[in-house]
Amino acid sequence: IFMCKMRLTRTRWTICTISILLIFYKTTDIGRNEAHQKTGSTGKSEPSSTRLMANGSGKLFGFSLSDLSDMGVGWKINATLVTIIRKDVLRFLDVERDVSVVKSSFKQGDTVHYVLDRRRTFNISQTLHSLLPEVSPLKNKTFKTCAIVGNSGILLKSRCGKEIDSHGFVIRRCNLAPLEEFADDVGLRSDFTTMNPSVIPRVFGGLRDERQRESFILRLQQLNNSVLWIPAFMVKGGERHVEIVNELILKHKLKVRTAYPSLRLIHAVRGYWLTNKINIKRPSTGLLMYTMATRFCDEIHLYGFWPFPKDGNRNTVKYHYYDGLKYRYFSSAGPHRMPLEFKTLKTLHSKGALKLTTSECTYA
Repeated sequence: IFMCKMRLTRTRWTICTISILLIFYKTTDIGRNEAHQKTGSTGKSEPSSTRLMANGSGKLFGFSLSDLSDMGVGWKINATLVTIIRKDVLRFLDVERDVSVVKSSFKQGDTVHYVLDRRRTFNISQTLHSLLPEVSPLKNKTFKTCAIVGNSGILLKSRCGKEIDSHGFVIRRCNLAPLEEFADDVGLRSDFTTMNPSVIPRVFGGLRDERQRESFILRLQQLNNSVLWIPAFMVKGGERHVEIVNELILKHKLKVRTAYPSLRLIHAVRGYWLTNKINIKRPSTGLLMYTMATRFCDEIHLYGFWPFPKDGNRNTVKYHYYDGLKYRYFSSAGPHRMPLEFKTLKTLHSKGALKLTTSECTYA
């Protein structure tokens, strides 16, 4: 009799569970149908928060390059959207903390896993530890306008130098690119300069001889006590170049404020964009800088962001404004998806969240 009652109870529970699931499925299906009807025949809904639909089909990039020649005409800041994006980003990262580890984060000799290769480790050297900032370089910082300057050849003949230098805070994703001979187009001011360790062997020959070291030291002196942001913990091999740079800074008592991004920064930024349906493999430095700048800049202006070999008039555009480096813009083998990132930034520009300058400046 007891076993019969148990079977009966189990049967009732099974029937009840199936009924609940059927009700849930039907309710969800109705909700989907209602949402589809509201959006019309296209089946597309308006993005919530910063969901910015950068993965759509259509043209190769979803727009024609010729459409970009006068993007600044009629542009106006959308303060409401800027606030929404700032709050959304804060759900993923604390910019003051993540922009750089600080001295209290590590002790000399601590073992650290590389950000992009967790199987490998390195130890915090005395040199690195001595250059870690005591506090975040962005602690309690806010600015009315910020410029983020990329390296694209689209800057050449842009006459954007004065406009760039007029902003309250200037971030250069420039790997210590030359400024003085291009000042009319790219400006001279830099409050925050990024330097990928790979630039040491690629541009400065690994700093193996005196001439290369002198050239590098001269470039650092031009930073004039601004922040030098070095991703020191990314992959094995980079720490050798970082150590050489740190030793030169200490030996020559160079006036730069070093910063080294947190171990979680790149993953947090990628998580933010993936959540907003932007399918990036790894955010570029430019996208990292924009994402962080949303925290401390009320109005963000981008210059030198152009991942295409031609401009809107079909003229050839150099990959970097200062050298002849070739780049496979559309290769899937690289870590970044530059055209997708640009499309996302263009969408944000059109909505007033940022200003993307891709033509000649008219700053008085």
